[in-house]
This record gives sequence, C-alpha cells and structure tokens, in this order.
Amino acid sequence: MTRERWTSLQVWVAVLGILLAGLCAMGRETEEQLIQRIQSEQNPVKKAKYEIKLASLKLAQVRDAYAQGHIEEGANLLAKLTDTTKTAWKILQNSGRKASKQPEGFRELEIALREDVRALQDLGRTVNYFDRTPLENAAQELEKMRGEVLHELFPGAPPRTLKGPAAPPAAASPGSSTEVR
Repeated sequence: MTRERWTSLQVWVAVLGILLAGLCAMGRETEEQLIQRIQSEQNPVKKAKYEIKLASLKLAQVRDAYAQGHIEEGANLLAKLTDTTKTAWKILQNSGRKASKQPEGFRELEIALREDVRALQDLGRTVNYFDRTPLENAAQELEKMRGEVLHELFPGAPPRTLKGPAAPPAAASPGSSTEVR
C-alpha cells in the first residue's frame, strides 16, 4: 500500500515539475521574437526595454558558451551583448527624454548594467585565467556605460569612479593653518 502511494506521489511530482517548466518557458521570449518587437516598436522606452531583454538573453548565451568550454563563441557573444546594450543606451539618449525627470527606461538600463557587470565578474572567476580578458573588457565597458547612465539620472552628483566610493575630504592636521580654533 505504501509503495503505491510513493509511486503515485512521484508521478504527481513529475507532472507538476513538467507543468511548471512549461509555464516558465511560455513567459520567455525568444531572440527572434525580441528582434521582431524591437523592429516594430515606435516608443523609444519600450524599444530600449526590449533591447535590454535581448542583452539579458545574450548574457545567458555567454554563460552557456563558457560553461561548455566554447571560449571563442563566448567572446563573440560578449561583443553582441555589449553592442545590444549600447543600442539600448543610444535609443534612450536619442529619445529626447531627460533621465533625471523621466527616468523610465534609464532606470531599467542602469539596473540591467549593474546585474550584467556582476554576472560577468562572477563568470570571470570560474573561467581559466588566460580566457578572462574578453569578460573583463566587456565588464569594464558595461561599467563605464553604467557610469554614464548614472550621470544622466543624477546630473548634479559628482562623477562616479570605477572603483570604490569617493575619497573622504582630507582632515586638517593639528597646528595647521586650516585648523579651526
């Protein structure tokens, strides 16, 4: 009796797993669908968002290529990833929108850039040292682009450096002429 219950439980778990996988796959768009939407979309913000989704798809392809040991293919996909992200950035720049007043699209791009840079850095830690250069270059390029997006979103803020927070102001040493008495 318990053996029958265990078998039926396994069958239900398997069916549930297949249904969940199918539902998740239905929500994902293919590269062709995204390209088609990008070409037909007139709204620059929506167009940029589709470009961001396409870049995310490219990042998944990069991960797969490196995981399978296809380093050259991964490097080619990295170039496509950065080109797609640059296209999204250009679309937003040419939209005529001011990022600080109408941040939609710019915010999403900044978040995607931050996530992509981290993913590339994480992937770089798992790749052979001699194969890391394309990953590091792509991560630096995306980080630079992220700095530009942040500058557009927050135009009054000091420029962002690639490494770490801004340096703290120098403290006056005792006995110096700048010391307040």
